[in-house]
Formats: sequence, C-alpha cells, structure tokens
Amino acid sequence: MPLPIYFSMALLIQCLVLLMLQQSLNAQPSPGFYPSSRIRPLRFSRAYNNLWGPQHQAVSPDQSSATIWLDRSSGSGFKSKRPYRNGYFEASIKLQSGYTAGVNTAFYLSNNEAHPGFHDEVDIEFLGTTPGKPYTMQTNVYVRGSGDGRIIGREMRFHLWFDPTADFHHYAILWNPDEIIFFVDDVPIRRYGRKTESTFPGRPMWIYGSIWDASSWATENGRYKADYRYQPFVSRFSNFKIAGCSAFAPWSCHPTSSSPSGDGLSPQQYAAMQWVQRNHMVYYYCQDYSRDRSLTPEC
Repeated sequence: MPLPIYFSMALLIQCLVLLMLQQSLNAQPSPGFYPSSRIRPLRFSRAYNNLWGPQHQAVSPDQSSATIWLDRSSGSGFKSKRPYRNGYFEASIKLQSGYTAGVNTAFYLSNNEAHPGFHDEVDIEFLGTTPGKPYTMQTNVYVRGSGDGRIIGREMRFHLWFDPTADFHHYAILWNPDEIIFFVDDVPIRRYGRKTESTFPGRPMWIYGSIWDASSWATENGRYKADYRYQPFVSRFSNFKIAGCSAFAPWSCHPTSSSPSGDGLSPQQYAAMQWVQRNHMVYYYCQDYSRDRSLTPEC
C-alpha cells in the first residue's frame, strides 16, 4: 500500500474511533428500572395551586401542562396542595433557548414557609445561560439551614447529555427516609444518603415549581445578568407525577421504591449514575476544598 494512502486510512480510522468514543459519551445509559412509567400523571389543578405571579402562569385547558414566565415585572411559581413526608415527585420540563442568563427555573421540595430561616430544601434548578453555552442543572440539599442563620448548600451540578430546550425531559426527586435520589429521564444522576439526622431532611415538605431572577449568582457566579431585552423568559412544565406519603397519611403508608429490589439503587442504576457523574458532572461540593468542610460533615 502506498505510504500516503496508508496514512490517509490511519487518519480516517482514528477519526472514526474518536467519533465512536464521542457518541458513547453522549449515549444515555439504560438504568434498567423506570420509576416514571409506574406512576400516572396528575391534572395540574389536582396537585398544585398558583403561589405567586398568577398573571405569569397559564395552565392548559386539559390541565396536563403549565407555562410560567418571567419578565421585568414578575416571575411565577406554583406549590403543591399537600405537604409530603416522603415520595417520588416528577415534572417534565422544557426550557427556553437563547439568552437566559440570570434566570432560574426550579422544581424542588421545601418547607421554607413552615420553617422560615430554618428550613429544609431539595432542589433541581436550571441556571440560565448565554448562547453557545450549555445549561447548568444544579441539584442541592439544604438541611435546617445551618443553625447560624446561613444556608449551607450541598450542590452538585451537571451539563446534561442532551439539549433541554429542544424537547421535554423528565426530572424527578425521590425522597425516602434513607436517601434522596435525583433522576433525569429515569437515569439516577445523584444519590444523597442519610448519614446523620442533622444532615438529612426529615420534616414534611411541599413541592414547588418556579421561575425567577437569580442574576446575583445563577450564571457563572453572577457574571451574566438577566437581560430583559430578551423577555419574556418562558419555562414549560407537564407530566406531573406524585407518589408517596403525604404528611397526613397513616404511618402504614410505604415510601416509593428507588429500584426493583426496593433497597437502594440496583447495580445497573448505580453504573448509569457513575456514567453521568464521570462524564457530565461539573461541580461537587465535597470536592470544593475552598469551602469550610466543618459545615458539611457528611463529606
């Protein structure tokens, strides 16, 4: 084989290998267990009420979806009708493309209104971005504030393996007495286990969805702010699913399982989670040595 042809073929093979590697990095792994398929969606009005910004919230006639938006005058939010002491909580979300810096779209659990200044919270937040850069999805856990008036976050952030503005994707929080698991399209991306009572939320929480201006910190630590020349900023929610024990349910009510065995993640789920964290995690608070580690003893 002539030398130039040999090198051309070698280069082609190298390019194909790199392409296949890139595709494997972006291929969503199968978790082998799909909790979202086991739960029927609820009508919005059955599960939620508007919390604030009613003029910036529109619910579809069939109650299957809700659109909320932010402009210079206001954002919007909704809240579950009941508090829960455990459960699986899901919504499908489609984000706005383009310039969304400073805009925070959130789906989360909280008891802030019941325990102001000393609350628990479990967050999925989308931190707005600028054109050409990926959205950052932040997961977070607060536990009774920090006891000194400050909120101590336990953030883990990801750049997702798909474009969250192109279509709806499923985002879920499973909160059981022993663990909190965050899911994206049924793939577990983070598990936060109960190690001590002081580092794990145990009081009932409500479910929230919201969109608001978080310019001071959301996008690249506040470097880029919300620019209302691009308003309104719109987020769409659908496929509302709740399965769990409300705060008023009898103690015989059983938490929703996170795996086929009902005892933590299965090996296949764990492998899928490791794939996500290895390839798409961009920040983990336990690996941030600039923080005061005494405030997060679980690290």
